[in-house]
Amino acid sequence: MSSHHLVYYSFIALLFFATSCGNGNQPPAAQGPPAIPVVVHQVETSDAIYYDEYPATVRALNEVELRAQVNGYITAIHFKEGDKVKKGQKLYSIDQQQSEATYQQALANLSVQETNLLRAQKDVERYRELEKKDAIAKQQVDYAEAEFISAQKMVDAAKATVRSVQTNVRYSTIVAPFDGTIGISMVRLGAAVTPGQTLLNTISSDDPMAVDIAVDQREIYKFTQLYSKKAVKNDSTFRLAFGNQVYPEFGTISVVDRAVDPQTGTIRMRVSFPNPNHVLRAGMSATLRVLSTSAEKSVLIPFKAVTEQLGEFFVYVVDSSKVSQRKVILGKQINSHIIVKDGLTVGETIVKEGVQNLREGAAVAVSVPKENN
Repeated sequence: MSSHHLVYYSFIALLFFATSCGNGNQPPAAQGPPAIPVVVHQVETSDAIYYDEYPATVRALNEVELRAQVNGYITAIHFKEGDKVKKGQKLYSIDQQQSEATYQQALANLSVQETNLLRAQKDVERYRELEKKDAIAKQQVDYAEAEFISAQKMVDAAKATVRSVQTNVRYSTIVAPFDGTIGISMVRLGAAVTPGQTLLNTISSDDPMAVDIAVDQREIYKFTQLYSKKAVKNDSTFRLAFGNQVYPEFGTISVVDRAVDPQTGTIRMRVSFPNPNHVLRAGMSATLRVLSTSAEKSVLIPFKAVTEQLGEFFVYVVDSSKVSQRKVILGKQINSHIIVKDGLTVGETIVKEGVQNLREGAAVAVSVPKENN
């Protein structure tokens, strides 16, 4: 382009600028972003009634392993596996031939020792009479006294042997120690058993059943209060759940363990539940729900008003048509609401809907909520 053309175009541009200024036209002023429409919620307090949940294990209040106490062979099984059994009911019979023979031998030995005692007693009585008449040496009387004492000791020993063997005979029949449910037999007919080693079966009580939980030591006071609370019929403080299914019976706290586990910082609690239909079985995993009610009203807000950033929780507080982000400490979620432990006060207004479009200091256009939920 020639210098003549450059001068020409520059002159045109200056002329256009001068004309624009003469007409009073100014460049448009910059405008802020439009207000973001939101739905708000006014912070209030209300009674917070909910259940705290604890992993739980169902256990039998009484459970014992049945083991053989004598040598022998299983000669009879007197129950059906899985049956309900009564205390004292006969369960197993072990071959008694050897035990019976030993018992008879012990009885015979006792009879011999009692006869020897009777003879020694008569001898010592006779010698004492002769000693009074000075018709026998003192040494012979002493011997008779010693024989009599020895015979008494031998009788005592024979009686102890009889009792021991009698116990073995009694152990040849295994009976139920309490009412409960018996499991699958670990031995069959003809099986050889060894004292203290051979497990025959396991029997456990089934009504009521125990539910054990581990509770943080900070909650000991709460559970101690529940433990000392007077029992009320149909008290729903303790409920048992299996997934979405809730056990129909109510529980009562029965045991608070003696000490805190120093490794976990927890203490074990036990809650008892009636089990009339034998639905609960030892070893089941469940969730124990403990009703939690606070004497003070709690701050409840809609859960959808909460945003999360790097593990921390925030809400947007409305002030003069603008929002500011505020950190909150959350508690238990109750359906579509959640408890706020710290960060909000009654009467403040927070954004309930539209939080995904907001940022710190954003202007908002507040809409009146259709319903307070």
